[in-house]
Amino acid sequence: MLVTGGAGFIGSNFLNAAVPRAPERAFVNVDKLTYAANLSNLRALQGAANYRLERADIADRPQLEAVFERHRPVLVVHFAAETHVDRSILEPDAFIRTNVVGTFNLLEAFKRWSASQPGALFHHVSTDEVYGSLGDSGRFSESSPYDPSSPYSASKAGSDHLVRAYARTYGLPVKITNCSNNYGPYQFPEKLIPLMIINALARKSLPVYGRGLNVRDWLHVADHCEAIWAVIEHGEIGATYNIGGSNELRNLEVVQLVCDLVAEQLRERPEALRELITFVQDRPGHDLRYAIDAGRVGRECGWTPARTFTAGLRETVAWYLANAAWVDEVRSGEYQRWLSANYAARPNAS
Repeated sequence: MLVTGGAGFIGSNFLNAAVPRAPERAFVNVDKLTYAANLSNLRALQGAANYRLERADIADRPQLEAVFERHRPVLVVHFAAETHVDRSILEPDAFIRTNVVGTFNLLEAFKRWSASQPGALFHHVSTDEVYGSLGDSGRFSESSPYDPSSPYSASKAGSDHLVRAYARTYGLPVKITNCSNNYGPYQFPEKLIPLMIINALARKSLPVYGRGLNVRDWLHVADHCEAIWAVIEHGEIGATYNIGGSNELRNLEVVQLVCDLVAEQLRERPEALRELITFVQDRPGHDLRYAIDAGRVGRECGWTPARTFTAGLRETVAWYLANAAWVDEVRSGEYQRWLSANYAARPNAS
């Protein structure tokens, strides 16, 4: 099994669960090791006989072809992507290169090798953001029209379309999953939940875009990884499956709950942390609401999320508190540069 982006947030959670779970499979982790990748996420796999890391850039076609030639994978699980919407607004180039060109290169490499591999499969991991913004009602289904709002979501929409086109044109065996917002351990702290946890622990401002009214459906990363396994094992070739946690909350509600759970862990008053919440200028094109109808993956693959949002968030807060060394390592350098670039120029919202 070749896993792209396996040192990042979702990929590392997937590998940490999958490698010991399937000792009969060989797992090859292909990762460029960008700012969001962290080899310490995979420390538990050091020495595992069925795990190997290949440092490679999926946007570098000759490099990628060499990896395929060495390992000839039967199954490709494609996590590798630039994922942060705010970064795509300031620095879109990397998103087109990795998410579009990189996916094209993977499909070309897979097309070359899959013909001689019985049971081959290309599993593409994508996002609900490709569907655009919902109003106050309704949910995204697998037949929802694409309407991306940001360079990030547009690049992921492009990669989805490439995967489907290669399936139809060349007959490649593919599956696609589109997930809602993930959270959990090992998430780089430019994302909402780890940023709020880390800032709350440091008694720093908790910046919330606009008035915090944007709604997201939250999915614990371990539940997401279980869903991917279920689709790989039971999903229909050529099909798309939406994966969501059925946890719709406004961003402000999420931040308030983070404050409460951090205070609970530290045995402090939550009000003192809630006072750190600061409303800042909204980002351009900020989608109002996402919500997932995950009925198909439940019916066809037997998957439902195992965690409620409160339980999953409490577990996540506890993980960040218990892994202070990991936090200290990732919140220097690129993380500080990003905070300065993204938030320093945003005035407080009136």
